[in-house]
Amino acid sequence: MKNLKKDVLVGYTDEIYKVSKVGNRFLLMNTEGEVAEAPVGSVMRRTAGLTNKAVRGYMNAKGKNSYRMVEMEEFNMMIKPLKENGEVNIEPTNDHNQIKKIIHEDSLKLKPENLIIKDIKWKYLIRSAVRGKNIMMTGAAGCGKTMAAKHLVTQLQRPDYYFNLGSTQDPRATLIGNTQFSKEKGTFFSESAFIKAIKTPNAIVLLDELSRAHPDAWNILMTVLDANQRYLRLDEAEGSPIVNVAEGVTFIATANIGNEYTATRVLDRAILDRFVMIEMDLLNAEEEFTLLSKMYPEVDVIDLRAVAEIAHNTREVSRSEVAKLTNMISTRASVEMGGLLYDGFTLMEAAEVAILPFFSADGGLESERTYVKQLVQKYIKTTDENLFNEVKEDESTDSDTIVW
Repeated sequence: MKNLKKDVLVGYTDEIYKVSKVGNRFLLMNTEGEVAEAPVGSVMRRTAGLTNKAVRGYMNAKGKNSYRMVEMEEFNMMIKPLKENGEVNIEPTNDHNQIKKIIHEDSLKLKPENLIIKDIKWKYLIRSAVRGKNIMMTGAAGCGKTMAAKHLVTQLQRPDYYFNLGSTQDPRATLIGNTQFSKEKGTFFSESAFIKAIKTPNAIVLLDELSRAHPDAWNILMTVLDANQRYLRLDEAEGSPIVNVAEGVTFIATANIGNEYTATRVLDRAILDRFVMIEMDLLNAEEEFTLLSKMYPEVDVIDLRAVAEIAHNTREVSRSEVAKLTNMISTRASVEMGGLLYDGFTLMEAAEVAILPFFSADGGLESERTYVKQLVQKYIKTTDENLFNEVKEDESTDSDTIVW
């Protein structure tokens, strides 16, 4: 930064943010891993989030602060982790006492406020990363698996790479690369971004939606994930070149495991055995409310508590012996509702577009959708006369409906 005008330092400031996508929002994360509020436009947030750029403050000659996108390396260089003296050192170490201190003391100081996870599971997550384990995050859809993995990446301050294997149509091209031709070079092999990732020392490689990946991707990853092999073969032919996984590389995968996920595949046991597994819990009503309050402090707390309690009710009912619901409202859906409330939608409007489509309308008055509609109605502050036209006759004298 240079001084071009008296008392005005022109150039980039120390204010810098990483962008994380949560639900439909792109949130700013400061160097301490906390959600931050700054006058950065939604277009810049989205662009930075999708292109893996950081957002940094810039002071012009007139003393006006604006924001510009910069390389993520600048954010990584300015991260300020915590310790007893203000910092936490989680660099790779062979000192067992230091490792135990990182796991049981320092790790809790690194836990972001807006991540709701039990302390024991957060410590296990940190321990697995420090020990170089492959980590698999499991749990219900929308419960925060990917968010927890991204928070871990932020706190460990290591180079990170993201691959959504669930959307990969060509596993070989994504994980290995392909042969290309140009007039200047002729035929040549173009290595994938995945190869560049595994050749980066101490990198964290996030393999999202592993349970939706093509089985060919699992086959390619077998030797990569095996602690005793740790290499990627570029071709199946005997004697073909291999790429060794660099020292300290950690793989974090997310997966939906269970019969209710029809688009997923049953993960091969050999793949599962290459990971330590951390299961993300469903949040209770109070935890959900706490999360929503931190993400949307501007929204009426009554509305946020209503969202949390509605979501919790669907989870309890869907898991009961006499299940009126076969589905539940995920934390991702709750966050989406919070975002709609933040953007001026009413509670019922948010429910109509964000959660009701997930519940079947089959069965008329006995349908799952009607049940959830009635549940939401108990929390609305005013009665909408057009709300339940299809059940108007049956509910016109319903004394159980609570109107605030």
